[in-house]
Amino acid sequence: MAEGALFDLAKKVLEVAGSLALQEIKLAHGVKADLENLKSTVSTIKDVLLDAEKKAGDSVAVKGWLEKFKDVLHDADDVLDDFSTEALQRKIMAGNKMTKEVRIFFSSSNQLAFSLKMGHRIKATRKRLDVITNEMMKFSFIKGSIEPQVKNRDRETYSFVPKDEVIGREDDKQEIIKFLLHTNVEDNVSIIPIVGIGGLGKTTLAQLIYNDENVKTHFEPKLWICVSDNFDVKQIVKQILESLKLKEESHEENLDNLQNHLREKLNGKKYFLVLDDVWNEDRD
Repeated sequence: MAEGALFDLAKKVLEVAGSLALQEIKLAHGVKADLENLKSTVSTIKDVLLDAEKKAGDSVAVKGWLEKFKDVLHDADDVLDDFSTEALQRKIMAGNKMTKEVRIFFSSSNQLAFSLKMGHRIKATRKRLDVITNEMMKFSFIKGSIEPQVKNRDRETYSFVPKDEVIGREDDKQEIIKFLLHTNVEDNVSIIPIVGIGGLGKTTLAQLIYNDENVKTHFEPKLWICVSDNFDVKQIVKQILESLKLKEESHEENLDNLQNHLREKLNGKKYFLVLDDVWNEDRD
């Protein structure tokens, strides 16, 4: 792992563990305490990570310790990811009319079963972190609060993803693809939002779907647009036209003309468009 990458992962775990979405899940007895202990332990280790990563180059023991922590941290990340996904699903369902089957699935008994199952995973992860902390004491790491230097740059995502490096998203991918390819979809335009806090792997999931062979054969054209902070409709339309290899002669065309041009080019086609990295700051 590159220097600072483990530090960033630890930060992400702490952010997700302290998120409001996670706090909305009703936890079984004792699980909340385990979660707080997990956060405290990760925070303690994070404080010495930068020093540990510097010393790993000269010490096999430190390098091995970091590998152990990385494995446990990834497991903690997976557990918290599942928690956040569950919280988000419940929030979405609460705001919509639910079928009988959905009501049953999200019944209090199933919520309790979920909480108990996740509680066992949290406890097991916390115990492994305790072992890592005890081992850490023999290295005499120095605490440091200076975070790795990162160059300021605009974030831009892309459609390619190395599939062999992605684990645990196959079920999510197939569920969305199943909906996309469903022949009974009546809407002319189907919209599937993939939502959640930063770092949950939304872009990775979209990349996997975008590059799936079934999606490639079913949709033509396929378009990937990175929106990022500024949701500028005119700019997005221009980007789509450029992706279609249809650059406008005049960049000063008004939005209506651009939309008409785009409508003409996509009319009658079964296209697949990903608008990635769209942010919504409205928390109400």
